[in-house]
Amino acid sequence: MLYSKQDMRDMQDADTIADLPDKISEKGRLKSIHDVEIPDALKDGVERRDLGHRDFEKAEFWKKIPYFSGVSAEDFMDPAFQNSNTVTKLTQLEELLEHIVAPSFLQDVKEGMRATPMNMRLSPYIMGLINWDDPYNDPLRIQFIPVSSSYREDHPKLSLDSLHEQADSPTEGLVHRYFDKALFLPLDVCPVYCRFCTRSYAIGSDTDLVSKYSFKAVPDKWNKAFAYIASRPEIEDVVISGGDTYMLSADRLRQIGIMLLDIPHVRRIRFATKGPAVMPMKILRDDAWRQAIVDTVNRGREMGKEVVLHTHFNSPNEITDISRQAMDAFFSEGVTVRNQSVLLRGVNDNVDTMTHLVRKLSYMNVQPYYIYQHDMVKGVEELRTKLEDSIELELSIRGTTAGFNTPLFVMDAPGGGGKRDLHSYDHYDPITGISVYRSPSVHEDRVYLYFDPIHLLPEEGQRLWADQSAQDRIIQDALKASGNADLKPVL
Repeated sequence: MLYSKQDMRDMQDADTIADLPDKISEKGRLKSIHDVEIPDALKDGVERRDLGHRDFEKAEFWKKIPYFSGVSAEDFMDPAFQNSNTVTKLTQLEELLEHIVAPSFLQDVKEGMRATPMNMRLSPYIMGLINWDDPYNDPLRIQFIPVSSSYREDHPKLSLDSLHEQADSPTEGLVHRYFDKALFLPLDVCPVYCRFCTRSYAIGSDTDLVSKYSFKAVPDKWNKAFAYIASRPEIEDVVISGGDTYMLSADRLRQIGIMLLDIPHVRRIRFATKGPAVMPMKILRDDAWRQAIVDTVNRGREMGKEVVLHTHFNSPNEITDISRQAMDAFFSEGVTVRNQSVLLRGVNDNVDTMTHLVRKLSYMNVQPYYIYQHDMVKGVEELRTKLEDSIELELSIRGTTAGFNTPLFVMDAPGGGGKRDLHSYDHYDPITGISVYRSPSVHEDRVYLYFDPIHLLPEEGQRLWADQSAQDRIIQDALKASGNADLKPVL
């Protein structure tokens, strides 16, 4: 006997056989076990809170903000409403939060914006999910809105383009670092702007701190990238990012997908987007955009090629029932969705939160794929974690769920070394915070260094970094200890 979609939803919401609605338990095979005596358990029983990853926010959460209190669910779900009410200026934020937060908090934000390389861009969806009763500790505020009071001075070895992407760019909007993979960047805008963005050197418009390198969405320029990819038979994998593919029209999305699929040696395409985490209603209401993804996936499958969506949830607080519906819409059409998170202090750097995030993603059929050690990005030093803490976190996460739903914790080695398993360092000194990595498949004669935030180091390490004359020496000591003194360090 077939189950309806509602039957399946009821089954997901039930915790035990006894909790199943009669209309389900009496159907098909489940009827045969309804009255079976359950064997004694070898493990302790679970409490409801242990299954909290199955709960999805269904309330009209945006109405907590007076400005949105009269907005109906129908209007809030409209992508046009989300776009037209996106906060891009401090004056807009002040208007929305008047009488909700203390004036001192808004002043803190104003001063914080002066020290960030990123513009402000916040969707109503995200605005509605932030806990404005305690904004300083809210994991979404921390990701998207800077405050001066938490600012920490950048590490002295930090650079704006920390991953040296421009050095591996044969033409505008294309990065070719790995042998068989290229990164295509067709645009430089996103539905929201994350403070910790690796591409803060290019995304959005100029700020008080940074004059941006730009790759605008100009299709004529894309042809140079396509021509390069077509000329390189080793490239089998193309990631389409930016910016954010959420901001491409359905026609442009389809155009890019078809062009890349038609290149014979391209076998895998990944569309990268933060969109499902910050504006999930677009997937449900923008039929043309969703269909462009589905059609490209299906066309690729017919050609024996893989097309998937990579998204970016960092906190369980970003996930609502709208998120689940959006992911269900893709899952029902056979679209594979994987997630890549960034490890952020105060957001997801503890075992309970990360476990909850991993299980919640898995429950809505999003595969947890990577957890990135925070890149060395300007203006967000307080968000980075020490390598030893990140490794301990991975140790605690592994085994909490199935292996294929356990993310790999990685380092995108500063200077262009590419992704390294966090554990794969040749040397790590928790006193100085210096870790040394090799990446032979990228550059066999170079070595890459990552530096823990100085303010998190023990006093001895902080004293060493405070002495500018000692900095070169401690780096050389780390290289010698790693056995790589003969390799060229990328700094």
